[in-house]
Amino acid sequence: MTVSISFRRMTGIIVVAFAAFLPQALAAQQAPTRQVTSRVSPSGNYLAARHAGAQRDATAAATYFRAALRADPRNNEILNSAFISVLADGDIDEAVRLAERILQVDRNDRVARLVVGVRALKHKQYLVARQNITQSVRGPITDLAAALLVGWSFYGSNDSKNAIETINRLTGADWYAIFKELHSGLILDLANKPKDAGKHLEAAYKSDATALRVVEAYGRWASRHAASGEALKIFQTFDKSLPRHPLIVEEMTTINAGKKLAPLVDTPQAGAAEVLYGLGASLGRRGGQDLGLVYLQLALYLVPNHPLALLSLADLYETMKKPQLAAAIYERMPAESPLRRNSEIQLAINLDALDRTDEAVRRLEQSIAANTQDLEAIIALGNIQRGRKNYTACASTYSKGVDTLKSPERGHWTIFYFRGICNERGKNWSAAEADLKKALELFPEQPHVLNYLGYSWVDQGLNLDEGMRMIRRAVEQRPDDGYIVDSLGWAHYRIGNYEDAAKQLERAVELKPEDPTINDHLGDTYWKIGRTLEARFQWTHARDLKPEPEELAKIEEKLRSGLSDETSSAASAEKAKKSGNGG
Repeated sequence: MTVSISFRRMTGIIVVAFAAFLPQALAAQQAPTRQVTSRVSPSGNYLAARHAGAQRDATAAATYFRAALRADPRNNEILNSAFISVLADGDIDEAVRLAERILQVDRNDRVARLVVGVRALKHKQYLVARQNITQSVRGPITDLAAALLVGWSFYGSNDSKNAIETINRLTGADWYAIFKELHSGLILDLANKPKDAGKHLEAAYKSDATALRVVEAYGRWASRHAASGEALKIFQTFDKSLPRHPLIVEEMTTINAGKKLAPLVDTPQAGAAEVLYGLGASLGRRGGQDLGLVYLQLALYLVPNHPLALLSLADLYETMKKPQLAAAIYERMPAESPLRRNSEIQLAINLDALDRTDEAVRRLEQSIAANTQDLEAIIALGNIQRGRKNYTACASTYSKGVDTLKSPERGHWTIFYFRGICNERGKNWSAAEADLKKALELFPEQPHVLNYLGYSWVDQGLNLDEGMRMIRRAVEQRPDDGYIVDSLGWAHYRIGNYEDAAKQLERAVELKPEDPTINDHLGDTYWKIGRTLEARFQWTHARDLKPEPEELAKIEEKLRSGLSDETSSAASAEKAKKSGNGG
């Protein structure tokens, strides 16, 4: 298949229409097999690849682009697309083969140069690595990555002097400094120059004492070369800002046992993986998902079991709303890693997102059985049960979490808030009210708790003035939160302030136009103030937004018969307010 210019222009128009005819494997979001692609026409594989790419499904895109490339091996556009998809999917050996083909056509392709260079570095071909990596620069991130990778290639060639000089020569943004100091220190530590290494690692640490890998590198160096107790002090300082990080806990345990810690990396390949992991994780957190994905995949190519690269890649997939890919990465976490427990918890959350809830619950229950004090696993299980509307179970689970707290602190407000929700939904209001009040005691003025407790009171005709004050305070703190603004509008509705309700609910719909409940609330309010045509429009819109089955039945009844007169909580709330029994 040769993709003509006119065909390329048309693909953007017809790919959506063509989606209905895509192979079943892609429609089901499963990786297609070569057998599947062989039954699809070349143009069909190309369009399927384009569609998969638009859906950020690198696995399917790579498979379909490879099939299209087999049919048209000289098409450079397909070659480049296949290369990028294969690279994003983490098949680096295949990406190298495609990169070498690209470089035969365009010797200046920077991404292809980077991939070929990293492959050479992995195989200890350090001169080849430098030759390619130095041609991969094109901007602030890639310039930094190239300088650090070249530095590690020089160290691999037993030339630590040129390694440090290469890194030092790099100029650029202020944030380069911490990366330069960290990797200079790591290289000098391995080169058996502890004094010089310590100077660089200390400079990195002083630049940011909360950067995990900087803290680990400096603390590990200090355990071998600094005064007694200095390494423990470094880790303890970090632990105060981010308590109980598994890696830091393990390192403190080792030091307390009277042992010294090895350097953070032990080979040029591990050093290069650290470069790619550090930059990839940073890019992923700051919106640079595509380049971050490439760097993380290359880091794992160099060190397949790099625990933080695995966590960062899985987290990036979660950000991209790809739970199946995230789950697969979490399962790769080594069993002996201190981060395995964290991976198990996140794996369960992603399994639940894939509707494999029974498996998710079983995994978490096993983790909790192994450690009944594991609050994170308990909360994760409760969250899954709450999300699945199993309110009795989630209230019980959160109670197990509360039982682990000897002295609840501000950060524990969420578990009382979540248990309060489960108790309220499970029709146990007295317990719910106590939980919500406890959450506010731990975190006064927390907007979500103010909103939930305040609305619950108003909805029941209780404490009306205080309830409205709470909701208003929540809106003041979160004026752009459509759900909280909806609560204020619906609270006005429940006490009969329909004009005020309409104003707030119109604002809520602007903030969350796709929410069926908010549109339904606005429809009810319009009906109450005589705007019946607009009410039916809002109800129709709410119906089309796929509400829960129970709510759908109510909306359909309103579309048939309108809103019946209420003898209900709205009238009761207004009566309570007028009689003075609400406060």
